[in-house]
Amino acid sequence: MLIGRRCRYLPTCSEYTEDAIRSYGAWPGLWMGIARFSRCNPWGSSGFDPIPDGLPEDARWYKPWRYGRWSGRHITLRPDAD
Repeated sequence: MLIGRRCRYLPTCSEYTEDAIRSYGAWPGLWMGIARFSRCNPWGSSGFDPIPDGLPEDARWYKPWRYGRWSGRHITLRPDAD
């Protein structure tokens, strides 16, 4: 880690991207990571944000932006929150 654990999310953005690539392959996982990195800013959300359980139904290899979650509306504040 370059600057330590200062990520706004759990897991960190790099861990999220690594998990997404392992679970869904390089192309979808990379786009999921790009979407996550784009949300990581002072005006973005924060909290517990694991990779999704599955790929979105409308995601296609030729529409890679559909793989990512571009807003933080799905995020919970704590891992144990319902």
